[in-house]
Amino acid sequence: MSSLRQQKYARLIQKELSSIFFTHKEGLLEGQLITIAEVKMSPDLSLARVYLSMSLAKDKKKLLDHINLRQKEIRKELGQQIRNQARIVPQLQFFIDEVEENAQRIEDLIKSLNIPKEDK
Repeated sequence: MSSLRQQKYARLIQKELSSIFFTHKEGLLEGQLITIAEVKMSPDLSLARVYLSMSLAKDKKKLLDHINLRQKEIRKELGQQIRNQARIVPQLQFFIDEVEENAQRIEDLIKSLNIPKEDK
């Protein structure tokens, strides 16, 4: 359960990271479309777990590795964006958000079920 303070800070981080990813899409994301699905903050606001949705990316692991290599650059840009709104610039951890893929897999399973029609 996260506090209201954590939730507000997470929304701020999500908004600003989305802006950073959009403006630096070519160099940072190799031209791929990535959305920030969720940000979870630690209780002391020093760590942000960022879940990325990469539904159109071909090699998600490679793209995540590329983003992790540029993590310091992203954090520095984030610090410049939020310097007037927050005291702490959190460490960033990036993860692949697999909710969308799991939902699609479940939907495909349901469609593949062979359920006989009910006789009336």
